[in-house]
Amino acid sequence: MGAGVNGLACFTKCFAERNFDCWHVCLHSRGHRPRGAQLRLTANMLDGMVAIASNRTSKTGELYNEVPDRISDAAVFIGAGYAWGGNVTLGYIATILAIFTAYVRAAGKIAGSPNEFCGPMAKQHRMLVITLICVYAAITPRSWQMIAFSDLRIGLMTLGLAVIVAGCVITVVRRVGRIARALGA
Repeated sequence: MGAGVNGLACFTKCFAERNFDCWHVCLHSRGHRPRGAQLRLTANMLDGMVAIASNRTSKTGELYNEVPDRISDAAVFIGAGYAWGGNVTLGYIATILAIFTAYVRAAGKIAGSPNEFCGPMAKQHRMLVITLICVYAAITPRSWQMIAFSDLRIGLMTLGLAVIVAGCVITVVRRVGRIARALGA
């Protein structure tokens, strides 16, 4: 649990500082065991699948699954806002909307609806956007990471955060609608 949050925070810090020695530590800590956002998502998914398949799900398991996910959302998106080419305001907005997206799912479940994981910006989609931008940023010069619209220049991370914000709004609307239908409203 802590390793996933630490790994995401490590990647975010390294991205913001463009410190490639730090990237190496994040990717290869403890020998050659890679860590990062996508591996954390995979481990999280497999953990839940094993718990369901072995009939070991519990209320505390759900709690210990959700709380670190919300902490990692904040670490990743706030960090992305402070990263080179990012936008601090969009980082905070993406954090709030990512947490709200999960809140809508949880509120629906409490009301009696099945868990609703539809997207287009569910957790795995948000992390994929950030991962792709980070990989691109690690292998390209900074000049390739800016997008120009007439006199306006924005960083690729800002564009990614804007996509996440828009996608989260759509996701919340879709989830509320699907939950309402499931509850018979």
